[in-house]
Amino acid sequence: MADAHLISRFDALLSDLDGVVYAGPHAIPGAVDSLQRLDGIGVGLGYVTNNASRTPAQVASHLRELGAPAEDHQVVSSSQAAAELLASLLPAGAAVLITGSPALAHEIELVGLKPVHSAAEHPVAVVQGFNPEIGWKDLAEASYVVAGGALWVATNTDMSIPQARGMAPGNGTLVAAVSAATRQTPRVAGKPEAPLFHAAAKRLAAERPLVVGDRLDTDILGGNRAGFATVAVLTGVDTRETILAARTDERPDFLISDLTGLYQPYPAVEHDGGGYRCGDAFASVDGDSVRISGDQENLDSWRAACAAWWNAHPQAPEATGPVLEWIGQ
Repeated sequence: MADAHLISRFDALLSDLDGVVYAGPHAIPGAVDSLQRLDGIGVGLGYVTNNASRTPAQVASHLRELGAPAEDHQVVSSSQAAAELLASLLPAGAAVLITGSPALAHEIELVGLKPVHSAAEHPVAVVQGFNPEIGWKDLAEASYVVAGGALWVATNTDMSIPQARGMAPGNGTLVAAVSAATRQTPRVAGKPEAPLFHAAAKRLAAERPLVVGDRLDTDILGGNRAGFATVAVLTGVDTRETILAARTDERPDFLISDLTGLYQPYPAVEHDGGGYRCGDAFASVDGDSVRISGDQENLDSWRAACAAWWNAHPQAPEATGPVLEWIGQ
């Protein structure tokens, strides 16, 4: 039994960017067309990004250059979330060390705080966000201030970021360097925290948003924490195998190849005797194994496998993947 196309169940799409809409400077095939179609069916669109290296206006401009629909207010960034968090904890005019981009510094200014770039300027807090220009000296300066007892906020902790040439170190990698040097842990403002998603839904007046992302540990976990439906795409970080092995809090409600899957009927996954059926695929659990009758390249096989494995392990605090036994059809 198949429903109407997936996106028809929702009133808004809250989309990640890196690994969903684009990889590096280039759009992912099918993404722009899929986003353009939303307005015609009355579905709102918001972009929720952990990339703090550019302002929302710059992000929206880049999206428009790619042909995607984007107004500045549709972009909600982790740099905005970090600035709002710091503003709630510090007095107006407090000095904040910027370990990140000019865009991050701009967001700090907008909330009435003073961005500085040296420990000599006596910052009372450090905000750390992704910037491809960050070097050792920047991380060292942050470490000196954090070790001195300052409040430390990270925009996000994505360990990697998709680029046209492959996966590159993300802000989480740089945050980990400061953490290793200081033995301190920052507060995290962006994904996977729920407020970023709630803010995006509020801007769109959405009651039934669908969160789409390529990362379980940020997009899917954050969407789940926000209480929204989530869909994982396979155009970025996570794969069929890592999604199947996902811990409970990071399991998506839906699985599609890319954004074009939003406009395809989503088949029901139904309990059938000793296992789960999705389309022509059937999966069942036997100890630490999942036996799958179906085409390994067909997502229905993986949807059935996820249902079977997750039902057998409803409470999984850590990622644990089964042995796969494929039975060809």
